[in-house]
Amino acid sequence: MEDVTVDSGPIAPRRGRPPVSDRQRQRQRLEISRHAVRLFAAHGVAATSGEQIARAAGVSERTLWRYFPSKESCVEPLLTRSVAAFRTVLHAWPPGVDLTEHLRAAYRPALDPSADGDAEAVLTVIRLTHGEPALRAVYLVLRERAEDTFAEVLAERAGGAADPLDVRMRAATMSAVLKVATDDLARAVAEEGVTPEVLRRHREQLADALSLVSRGR
Repeated sequence: MEDVTVDSGPIAPRRGRPPVSDRQRQRQRLEISRHAVRLFAAHGVAATSGEQIARAAGVSERTLWRYFPSKESCVEPLLTRSVAAFRTVLHAWPPGVDLTEHLRAAYRPALDPSADGDAEAVLTVIRLTHGEPALRAVYLVLRERAEDTFAEVLAERAGGAADPLDVRMRAATMSAVLKVATDDLARAVAEEGVTPEVLRRHREQLADALSLVSRGR
């Protein structure tokens, strides 16, 4: 008896959802973050569940936990914006230009609504970190991570001649200055609103303090 080979035809394409691109993933994480902050502000962190956040964001709980290890960490995408604006302008710091001069000309904080459409949400979550220890912990971890960027820029400006420990200490000081200035800006905006004077005062305070740090004083 002869063997018979059966042609099964073309292989059917795999079914299921197509892979999510990095841009889509970041967009979805930010959307979840917006809803988490809104719920935390309305009900508090303890009274808000991951299930509620997922339902509000229109995603499954499985998706939520794939993107975030805890409900508190859902605020990361928005909190990151409070650091990202400064990190971006620091990377663009031209050699030979004083940091104070550069910040006064180029820095626009993420809490400025004209610079970021999520400014109010960023303001809200920064205020929440003062009364919610779990959110404060997330905030401080993000600021600590930003120190790596600050250290890279400071080391580059020193031309490799600076002591690594000295660079790290300056980066940590820079991070602390930015945290204090951002907290003060969030408070000032809540009390006075977003005015040119509030933003100018913040920029001046930050520029003056960081100029001293960058010069190693």
